Amino acid sequence: MTKTFEGLDAFTYAIDLMVHVYEVTENFPKREWYGLASQMRRASVSVVSNIAEGQGRLTDGEWRQHLSHARGSLFELEAQVIAAHRLGFIDEAMRTVVRENARRAAKPLAGLIAFVKARESRQKATGHRKPAT
Repeated sequence: MTKTFEGLDAFTYAIDLMVHVYEVTENFPKREWYGLASQMRRASVSVVSNIAEGQGRLTDGEWRQHLSHARGSLFELEAQVIAAHRLGFIDEAMRTVVRENARRAAKPLAGLIAFVKARESRQKATGHRKPAT
């Protein structure tokens, strides 16, 4: 396992998604910059931040919890993309691209969550508590 969050595929795809969300929301109406655009940006940043913060935690349980928060933020972002489409802020093609990017980020995140859960279970079974790094 890598010792830095920057080497995680989940982090790389989440950064790509965040940049894309920032680009997409740049074209939202000015009245939405502190509304839906801001919420979408925050959700995308939350994915990135929770992956990084989780990697820095001392236990696998803490790491898993942050990865779970990142997953929740991905779902939040997908709901916001649906809302942005329904409100006419993005077209169908853009909605599809953002959701595909979110799903691309979700796959390695799910794998990382499974890895951490399995490692946590093994540690509990053997009675060892090792740092997550």
